[in-house]
Amino acid sequence: MLELTMATVSGADAGATAGMTMADAPSEPGAVLRVGRDASACRLATPEDWLFVSRVHLEFRCGPDGGWQLTWLRGSQAEPSSEVRLVVGEYAQPLGYGATVALPRGGSGEIVVQDRTAPRSVNVGFYHEV
Repeated sequence: MLELTMATVSGADAGATAGMTMADAPSEPGAVLRVGRDASACRLATPEDWLFVSRVHLEFRCGPDGGWQLTWLRGSQAEPSSEVRLVVGEYAQPLGYGATVALPRGGSGEIVVQDRTAPRSVNVGFYHEV
């Protein structure tokens, strides 16, 4: 099982958890959870006017072994207007545009999508059950 919680945070709201949304999916091969502006394609949808987030920005996909991977999907622009980083404990790893990284089994952390032009972010917490 992969559990996700998402909060959208703008400058004045830093530290607030209002508006938090949640989604989960069983760790079955082929299971997918997506995050982005398009509510029809994403289980967790950001505000539609937050253009630093693509229509479908992040994809969590369960592989054949039950492990989950995170991909920052490439959008319509050659250069992204956000930065994405994976934070697990004290360790923070920037994720490249279009890159995929494995999530730790039995672990938790956070994916932060940071706007490059304004003090706002999308924070997606995850917990990957063993």
